[in-house]
Amino acid sequence: MAPGKELEKLLSMKGGNGESSYANNSRVQAQLVQSMLHELRDCLDTVQLSNPLERETPFVVADLGCSSGRNTVYIVDLIINHIIKRYEALGYGPDQLPEFSVFFSDLPSNDFNNLFQLLPTSDSHWPYFAAGVPGSFYGSLFPAKSVDVFYSAFSVHWLSRVPEAVVDKRSTAYNESKIFIHGAKESTVNAYKKQFKEDFSKFLRSRSVEIKRGGSMFLICLGRTSDDPTDQDGAGVIYDTHFEDAWDDLVHEDLITRKKRDDFNIPVYAPSLQEFKEVVEADGSFVINKLELFKTVSLSANGYPDNAAEVGQTFANFCRSATDALVTAHIGEQLSEELFIRVARRAANRTKETQHVPIPHIAASLSLG
Repeated sequence: MAPGKELEKLLSMKGGNGESSYANNSRVQAQLVQSMLHELRDCLDTVQLSNPLERETPFVVADLGCSSGRNTVYIVDLIINHIIKRYEALGYGPDQLPEFSVFFSDLPSNDFNNLFQLLPTSDSHWPYFAAGVPGSFYGSLFPAKSVDVFYSAFSVHWLSRVPEAVVDKRSTAYNESKIFIHGAKESTVNAYKKQFKEDFSKFLRSRSVEIKRGGSMFLICLGRTSDDPTDQDGAGVIYDTHFEDAWDDLVHEDLITRKKRDDFNIPVYAPSLQEFKEVVEADGSFVINKLELFKTVSLSANGYPDNAAEVGQTFANFCRSATDALVTAHIGEQLSEELFIRVARRAANRTKETQHVPIPHIAASLSLG
């Protein structure tokens, strides 16, 4: 799998508006966000509001890992409107509100064009200025003390790289015969866990420089219910099971070599609540206002029909919306197409397992320490 810098250029959710695009396969994420809106509003209530008549800069919101669907536009609208209501509750009228600026940030390969087409046209009532910021959130993205609210959903579980030891045949962490760490060897999972801690610490340090005093940050990421890091729980439903079995199909059909399969690993790590907390506390940049694990939504929220073949195709589209760029870069478009045909076939044969396993997510409200 690609090293860090190369992965940064490749990784993106599938753009456009096609059948397997992220825009058309993110209903699970939308329902999860809906279940956490009260947590987000509570986080926004902790943001310190300055006198808008004395502000020399806009009120700034940044969405990190924004992708290209409607979810990010919906959430940004909600954040801006909530802050406006807070100002109105303090007695400020429409002409006294601060200007608002929103930065949509993701890796350079993100489909920003599709995202910007979802924004209101210039002649509509538009309560904020918008801009795209390409780059990795594991480094600096914004000027110091420039952002009031950071929001990031379904992103920080994506690592900056696959740990080198995982694809090194000489290492005990070599992830032989697998493409994900659910059920993998302890040494393999520990390499991923170490990478997550390093990456998340970089994320926190970068944001601590960029956030304004009195600002807040709300994060949602894949989590797990088990204390055992080899049990990746809901992430295993997505990236193990049918997806990993489909890679085995390509090997057994001599379409790819075993080494080609073993060189591909999904750069995702779902932390436990305790692991998440430990990284935040060890870094020391932020304090945790609230930290919860949600597991109320399963893949059935993605709109699965009753027909088994359609269930299989819907699951394959969901999986492809997040991994297509990485898969295609590794084995090419033709074999990528073959892989997801097999994902759909396997998911169709195990519909109950495909649809009804809950996917745990962590929601965290943070402020500067």
